Amino acid sequence: MISTLELLAPARDADIAIAAVNHGADAVYMGGPAFGARVNAGNTLQDLTRAAAHAHRFGARLYCTLNTILRDDELEPARDMAWQLYEAGVDALIVQDMGLLQLDMPPLQLHASTQCDVRTPEKARFLQDVGFSKIILARELTLQHIEAIAAQVQQATLEFFIHGALCVAYSGNCFISHAHTGRSANRGNCSQECRLPYTVKDAAGRIVAHDSHVLSLKDNDQSANLGALVAAGVRSFKVEGRYKDMGYVKNVTAHYRRLLDALLAQRSDLAPTSLGRTQHHFQPDPARNFNRGATDYFVNGRQDDIGAFATPKHAGLALGHVLALGLNSIDVELADASAAVNNGDGLTWLDLQGELQGLQVNVATPLGGKAWRLQPNEPLAGLKDLRRDTTLSRNRDMAWDRLLARDDSAQRQMGLSLSLQRQGEQLQLHATAEDGVHVALPAPWQVLPAHNPEQARAQWHKQLSKLGGTPWRADAVHLPADPGFAPAAAMNALRRELLAALDTARAAALPRLPRAPAVQPPPAYPEPVLSYLANVYNQAAHDFYRAHGVQVVEAAYESHQQPGEVSLMITKHCVRWSLSLCPKQAKGVQGVQGTVRAEPMSITSGGDTLTLRFDCKPCEMHVVGRARRHILDEVPPATVRFYRQRPPAHTA
Repeated sequence: MISTLELLAPARDADIAIAAVNHGADAVYMGGPAFGARVNAGNTLQDLTRAAAHAHRFGARLYCTLNTILRDDELEPARDMAWQLYEAGVDALIVQDMGLLQLDMPPLQLHASTQCDVRTPEKARFLQDVGFSKIILARELTLQHIEAIAAQVQQATLEFFIHGALCVAYSGNCFISHAHTGRSANRGNCSQECRLPYTVKDAAGRIVAHDSHVLSLKDNDQSANLGALVAAGVRSFKVEGRYKDMGYVKNVTAHYRRLLDALLAQRSDLAPTSLGRTQHHFQPDPARNFNRGATDYFVNGRQDDIGAFATPKHAGLALGHVLALGLNSIDVELADASAAVNNGDGLTWLDLQGELQGLQVNVATPLGGKAWRLQPNEPLAGLKDLRRDTTLSRNRDMAWDRLLARDDSAQRQMGLSLSLQRQGEQLQLHATAEDGVHVALPAPWQVLPAHNPEQARAQWHKQLSKLGGTPWRADAVHLPADPGFAPAAAMNALRRELLAALDTARAAALPRLPRAPAVQPPPAYPEPVLSYLANVYNQAAHDFYRAHGVQVVEAAYESHQQPGEVSLMITKHCVRWSLSLCPKQAKGVQGVQGTVRAEPMSITSGGDTLTLRFDCKPCEMHVVGRARRHILDEVPPATVRFYRQRPPAHTA
């Protein structure tokens, strides 16, 4: 049995979505006009229609995010928008709020957002059984966890993030942004409090780390684990980044397209979910995009190097070191003699406190060999701790940016078989695409005799093979022994009309993704009680869980019904572990074992103090705190009053 693999790319807008498909994406996900978990990455219906039409030419798909939690007054607008997305050609909705399943939704496939926090086989199986066709797994899972989920989920596809920024908390379980700024991550407006510097103190009040970004993680990179993830059961490989620019999407999509193609070439039991082959006219390198360093996170178990604790910024790639400083310029020596510095490049270095500093090159002049003279766009006096022998990196390479900005940075083509058939004085041109769709078109002229049939065949072959500017590649051109004479313009017109007819036929033949039915009787939710962590923000979601056997349902944190201290973040990342203060790390160490205990710690930033509590059995950290008083006063909660209903009888 053949399994299909999907490379799923992000897109901030329709142009980036089109570029993602051209660079090898099997599917693209975008925000709609509203209710997406990236509040500033919305798109109009017209742009979604344009992106979907381009994706569908290659058998690729377009998914739309409708993955915020919704107030009661937003349910009907969300339902209306879902129907509009269906009409626009969107193939699936990525959702978090289970209230949507209670509504009259269009027959769109549903994908369970990563905000659903799927970490267990029981929860994944439940989501499959209530009608989700794809389940986006928590980023924190190991290969063994994924295998266990795959063993219980036979119908739905498992999706996993393979690249991009990492949320330090379990997705859906972070409320610090709302507590401190009133901006809810579950409503698409995270303020990224996790990227701030914090001072860490132990239970005795001693400073353990000062102004360190202890909640900031490196970026996800599963390049080395794709084969293992396939073996574990992952079939959709997702790239994070709906806020990222076109260069990032092109580069990272091309990188993983090549890796997946190499894997597909080795496995006859695997196939891509879309059509065509992609040629990239550059060498992909994810290290050139904005990143905080790379980690494969917990896929292969807990690692020591997952944190970007020094800085949440992009340091870039090593470039060289400072030779000398002049009045208005810097002389540098590059590590690579073949490298060059460009006007507009961004350079970085670490100051004496270990903080990342940077400058932009205004003018770059080669001095010969590896030496260059650089004039910054600001006075040297304002560049902190830049001195002789300072190591430099480059976090913006203008030559690379210009290469990625080109329209022809990649070309994606599908195979096409053309056949010219002659019956007496009539000609008919046939085309068969690699997906099997076939069209035929008669030539609007009678066959004219050719003085040289071989020369006529060569001319026909030449004109029919002219597919530049189209997504087609002529894999075969079949011609009769004597096709007759026709002007080149007539041949070209016939070819263009045939390709237009083929586009129309393929668009009509592409099936919509089927909506998975919910199993009957309704399956039981694996937990009898749901706290605020379940993000239930409307009556419909409450009724959904009650109908599936949940006895107690609390309102979402954004309802302000938990004004005291609660877990504002739950994370697999552990500050104790990262600071080498975990009791498990002391196990077996003579003189240390038994003296290190998982006592609470505190972190402070900008006047806010949060408590770190460590739950060592599941190896998790809770960041505990309360909402700022002015947030409770200034940000009105939604009116969430759940009406208790007797759940209908069902069988688990």
